[in-house]
Amino acid sequence: MKKFLAVVVVMLSSCAAFAFTEGDGLFQTALLQSLMQGEYDGVVTVGELKRYGDTGIGTFQDVNGEMIMLGGTVYRALWDGSVEVVSDDETVPFANVAFFDADITRGGVSAASISELKDTMTAIVREHGRNQFYMARVRGLMPMIHFRSELAQKKPYKPLNEALKTDQREFTCRDIRGTIVALYCPDYMSGLNTAGWHLHFISEDGTKGGHVLEVETSDCVVEMDIMSDFRMIVPNRESFDGKKLSVNMQEEILQVEGK
Repeated sequence: MKKFLAVVVVMLSSCAAFAFTEGDGLFQTALLQSLMQGEYDGVVTVGELKRYGDTGIGTFQDVNGEMIMLGGTVYRALWDGSVEVVSDDETVPFANVAFFDADITRGGVSAASISELKDTMTAIVREHGRNQFYMARVRGLMPMIHFRSELAQKKPYKPLNEALKTDQREFTCRDIRGTIVALYCPDYMSGLNTAGWHLHFISEDGTKGGHVLEVETSDCVVEMDIMSDFRMIVPNRESFDGKKLSVNMQEEILQVEGK
């Protein structure tokens, strides 16, 4: 277990020279708060993002679908419920990725709701340190899963919570096997991301996925990677510098999360 938390913020128009080695930490592209305010232009390419992780979640240029990175492959869950593999030259305005190295494994995890699943995972977090970062994989049968994606946005960009009011598309699958990729951020990250859990899903056959709104799990395996190193890159451009990122956006973030 690492003994300290390192936080590094880099302001660049492209990736910096640093890179994680396997299992080191969490890499973030821009802020959830900047995405919420309509900063939808890409900061890094998918190819660059792969230098910093093989597992994670995020979105793409113009908020064109939900990102699921699993096993080094980057998937896009599209507005129509389908999934495609994304090329390395696609750009990314917001994402969190890590080189996944399971520190914790729990089997037989069944939950009747997303709230129960989050509570189960949060209980594990509290056992191991609630002020660390966690990337989780929940693998197995989902008796029911309800998820969303969205249509690509066009300039001038609307705030994300406003865009999703008209352009979100929701889907429900039953008795489907797959993997939920979940990120946990500590409470002190509420100005840079959202505190707690954020979940994305990809089916075992790679054909369905999106941002998880509700889920039931049956005898699933939960694996968690504990991370004590956090690094973030933000865009060096006028549109980003014009954002008021100190504004409290918790209500809008809860709307986007589906709560």
